[in-house]
Amino acid sequence: MENFQSLGLPEALMHKLEHLGFNKPTPIQKQAIPLVMQGRDILGSAQTGTGKTGAFGIPAIHKLLTSKTGGVLIITPTRELAAQVHESLTAFLAKQSSVKSALLIGGEPMGKQLNRLKAKPRLIVGTPGRLNDHLRNKTVDLSQTDYLVLDETDRMLDMGFIPDIERIFEITPFTRQVLFFSATMPPEITRIVQTFLHNPVRVEVARQ
Repeated sequence: MENFQSLGLPEALMHKLEHLGFNKPTPIQKQAIPLVMQGRDILGSAQTGTGKTGAFGIPAIHKLLTSKTGGVLIITPTRELAAQVHESLTAFLAKQSSVKSALLIGGEPMGKQLNRLKAKPRLIVGTPGRLNDHLRNKTVDLSQTDYLVLDETDRMLDMGFIPDIERIFEITPFTRQVLFFSATMPPEITRIVQTFLHNPVRVEVARQ
């Protein structure tokens, strides 16, 4: 993959990428995007600043634009990162796009999030704690999630979110595609990978 044009992306997405200045893929995008679009699970070792949001975000939006079913769930350790990822991914969508999104993070009124969820969003970005709040209240439906991303998995491990993440995995379809991105690979991540990923491809890049 030398450029985004070779991926066969929808015209609306290509237009957005060009407008946002995505002219040349970064190393993580070159390695990961073709594999992700083949449906492979990914174990990515990449830090902030390598372009990993585009590596999982571009295929995610491609999936949503080319299919009328299925949903994308992206989990991050902090609400600040969740907001950044949500902003980045919704920027890939045209203003008149039928794809709805929801940002589910702590520190924000539940009512506001419930209104977003009533629109039946197919793109959800959130933090583990708030996602589990909605699951307990039966206010979010993740049963159609077929593309699941854990961003900065090692930080979620450090923050004690693994039980929350395991509960989320338990109620998403077994056939989902899973992408893990982590700056480091502590032993506990190996156990999670063996449990939730299917024959993942390892992708590793250094910070640019």
